[in-house]
Amino acid sequence: MTFDLLVIGGGVNGAGIARDAAGRGLKVALAEKGDLASGTSSASTKLFHGGLRYLEYGEISLVRHALGERERLWAMMPHIARPMRFILPLDTEMRFDTTTLVSRLMPWTKGRRPAWMIRAGLFLYDHLGGRDRLPATARLDLRNGPEGSVLKEKFETAFEYSDVWVDDARLVILNARDAAARGAEVWPRTAVTGARREGGLWQVSLSDSREVAARALVNAAGPFVTEVLKGPLAEREAPKIRLVRGSHIIVPQLFTHGKSYFFQGTDGRIIFAIPYEGAFTLIGTTEAEHPSAEQRPEASAAEIAYLCDFASSYFRQPVRPEDVVWTYSGVRPLQDDGQDANAATRDYRLELEGSPPLLSVFGGKITTYRRLAEEAMEKLVPLVGGSGDWTGGAPLPGGDFPVDGGPALVEALRREYPFLTEVWASRLIRSYGTLARDILGDAASEADLGQAFGATLTEREVLWLKAHEWAQTAEDILWRRSKLGLHMSPTERQALADWLGA
Repeated sequence: MTFDLLVIGGGVNGAGIARDAAGRGLKVALAEKGDLASGTSSASTKLFHGGLRYLEYGEISLVRHALGERERLWAMMPHIARPMRFILPLDTEMRFDTTTLVSRLMPWTKGRRPAWMIRAGLFLYDHLGGRDRLPATARLDLRNGPEGSVLKEKFETAFEYSDVWVDDARLVILNARDAAARGAEVWPRTAVTGARREGGLWQVSLSDSREVAARALVNAAGPFVTEVLKGPLAEREAPKIRLVRGSHIIVPQLFTHGKSYFFQGTDGRIIFAIPYEGAFTLIGTTEAEHPSAEQRPEASAAEIAYLCDFASSYFRQPVRPEDVVWTYSGVRPLQDDGQDANAATRDYRLELEGSPPLLSVFGGKITTYRRLAEEAMEKLVPLVGGSGDWTGGAPLPGGDFPVDGGPALVEALRREYPFLTEVWASRLIRSYGTLARDILGDAASEADLGQAFGATLTEREVLWLKAHEWAQTAEDILWRRSKLGLHMSPTERQALADWLGA
């Protein structure tokens, strides 16, 4: 079997490239050695954002491109993305290190970020990449209102700005689903074990003992990009990258007003505190050197303590390691350009070489995944064919409704299926959008949906996920296709695993 393009890696970049290529009429396959989104792409802070702090390092182009994508992506996937306001409290007593571009260029600040500097950065953030529907930055008095009531009394003033929250794992799944709907073959749990150039094609060996051919290869293996180059592809000495582990903690809900916080630390780092899954708060992220892509990333005790101490320096209610109900960690491959370790670029690089061609993806962030895919195809189309750009205005599966249309969809779903609670219907719309009815089908009662596993997860939904989203295990369903694992007891989670095993 011969493909026009074979993509290695089932993260957001690989799935995005496969979708883009399939929509151009190419014959595409995607191979992922684990589950889709099982690595870095499901372990982000879950934001479409420009990266406000990257302005300090002079990465204006990266921020501008990311901001330009932010609202475009929200419009493509209003079921899994939503606008969010971020509160950045000002601490006039706090001092910072002097490693950033801003403090080096303006040494009179002596490492301090005064309010005028933050406001200037937010002004750039508001205007660099366009902002059509998101509200502008505003100044906030923390002495009155719920936003300040959960913070320590010394925080009296804040700036409030906008970004977009996204379910990162579902973002990957929906890109893969759309690629498959456009003719691509998607192979989770299928590793590329070898590849060689022969007869003008790539001859590719897969872990399931198949042999396929491709006119071009894309190496979008994320943290494993250099391992793929040096291993199965046996290409050459791979470019140097840094592996940085970002860890997050989940704790019981710390505030109920629905906005998020952007906190600055005395070490120059920042963290976010974000409402999560209705009953929790997500806090992260760290940046720790990670030794190897082969080593599973896990939050260390030191990282958990760091995040708890960091958050506790702002919140009145201390955050303690024993409060943590779940952690997750991902490894980000950063281009090592010889700069200060804290300033390694988050931008991406695409390298095209050889005949038949091999395109390797280095770096990237979820906010720029669609544009990265377009740029990848701009390099590949002259070599393998295909039509022009198309993804800019095409919604992901289930996202064919206005950005403010979610509440109406929930109401309509509850009218059609009266047995649904508001929480249940809202979850289905937030996960599946206009495809929620495909799961419920002709059900007239909850009993028609089969076994109830807890937290509104039913047998019919599990079967749908197996048939349409490549889910195989309880972990696939509870921690990637959803985060229902947070809402279920250990007994309920085990019952699902036993049912799937049987």
